[in-house]
Amino acid sequence: EHEVEKMFTLKPGRLPQADVKNIIFFVRPKLELMDIITDNVLREDRGRSPQRDFHILFVPRRSLLCEQWLKEQGVLGSFIHREQYSLDLIPFDGDLLSMESENAFKECYLESDQTSLYHAAKGLMTLQALYGTIPQIFGKGECARHVANMMIRMKREFPGSQNSIFPVFDTLLLLDRNVDLLTPLATQLTYEGLIDEIYGIQNTYVKLPPEKFAPKKQGEGGKDLPTEPKKLQLNSAEELYAEIRDKNFNAVGSVLSKKAKIISAAFEERHHAKTVGEIKQFVSQLPHMQAARSSLANHTSIAELIKDITTSEDFFDNLTVEQEFMSGIDTDKVNNYIEDCIAQKHPLIKILRLVCLQSVCNSGLKQKVLDHYKREILQTYGYEHILTLNNLEKAGLLKPQTSGRNNYPTIRKTLRLWMDDVNEQNPNDISYVYSGYAPLSVRLAQLLARPGWRSIEEVLKMLPGPHFEERQQLPTGLQKKRQHGENRVTLVFFLGGVTYAEIAALRFLSQMEDGGTEYVIATTKLINGTSWIKSLMEKLEPAPF
Repeated sequence: EHEVEKMFTLKPGRLPQADVKNIIFFVRPKLELMDIITDNVLREDRGRSPQRDFHILFVPRRSLLCEQWLKEQGVLGSFIHREQYSLDLIPFDGDLLSMESENAFKECYLESDQTSLYHAAKGLMTLQALYGTIPQIFGKGECARHVANMMIRMKREFPGSQNSIFPVFDTLLLLDRNVDLLTPLATQLTYEGLIDEIYGIQNTYVKLPPEKFAPKKQGEGGKDLPTEPKKLQLNSAEELYAEIRDKNFNAVGSVLSKKAKIISAAFEERHHAKTVGEIKQFVSQLPHMQAARSSLANHTSIAELIKDITTSEDFFDNLTVEQEFMSGIDTDKVNNYIEDCIAQKHPLIKILRLVCLQSVCNSGLKQKVLDHYKREILQTYGYEHILTLNNLEKAGLLKPQTSGRNNYPTIRKTLRLWMDDVNEQNPNDISYVYSGYAPLSVRLAQLLARPGWRSIEEVLKMLPGPHFEERQQLPTGLQKKRQHGENRVTLVFFLGGVTYAEIAALRFLSQMEDGGTEYVIATTKLINGTSWIKSLMEKLEPAPF
């Protein structure tokens, strides 16, 4: 609409040829990106006519540091406009917003850098400007407290921001990721969660091995199999995906086979269409039916890929150990399976996830056990990982047991975090997303709605950070009179990241008949255990000799 000629991904070297006057860089304020931009600008052919004009837009804020860096490189003067584009919360789905700030957790907990919390508060202010002031704010954790304070302060500093929009949200719940360090470490067992665990979902897109998606043509016998990974977009706009994304993987197969029967029956209809009217009716439904058929084919392929992994011995052994830890079995001694995995040099992240999980389920490990794990890891994977272990300790993921007692069993029993009789096909509790473990974060949201946090004061004190409640005054005439049977709407904001399994659990609560609460989810980043641990790892280049 605005006559943009072409869009390119930022990369070093010369800028691509294009017959344009203006070039706009649209970037996150990171120094390593400034080097690429400097390179682009310096390689620009100054002798050419007409000269091209450069502009730079920082997302979500301008950064003095970046501008200073460009100045030192001698290219700052080349930019005619230096502006910012405040894109804080990005809608990923009808009920899901993310800031996609991948280092938010590390910045907050390791570097004491609260920039991302400021962006979160800004994003929430924008949301309130659009959807009305949120009357109740609840929170748990240090970061949550900061965000709430900043929101209250921003409201005070802009008295004009008092808006007269009828509030859409009744409650905002701010949750620190470090209040529940356990959930992201466990393997997610929902369909969407497993896709993310195995292939990684990047901004709603997933790249899959192409072999499964090659069109089967008779007689050719796989001469030219595609080599490019198959890229699919995953969101609720696709009917079938919306139905199965949040189900436990064990319940997905039956849905797919039911759908297959329905679709083939629909295609059979064409043989019964006799009159022109019936034929026309059939033809009008064709596009929708064909879309449904290709969607089914894709998800059947993905499910087969996942099943190959979930039925492997290694997956089963790993899951068994996770579930033992989460249900409180043998969390205080060195685990044989973990030792074996280290000895066989399994991927380091897998080891770190398990060791951190054990530490969290035991409120820290005995010094002797911790030292044993550290020694084994460093001797097998290399001493450069000592910095990573240090980061994990700072973040509270892998630490010595300080208080001398393990609080986790009390927390587990009081919040019913472990359910023995889990129904994966027709779940009656959120624990289905991990086949037995109910995500602590979502349990807190559930208990806040009913009966309220007063019932769990003791446990809240055991979890890190303060818990609090704030009320925001609404102008007269905007207070909600609740109609009978009308649901409350709660916005849950995860500061430091959220997993797809937690999202599935919240959606499950939204759909419960007698739930009475609908949830919208916001976060600094969509994460899984692997991407989360990766963000805390120090990348040290091995010495060149």
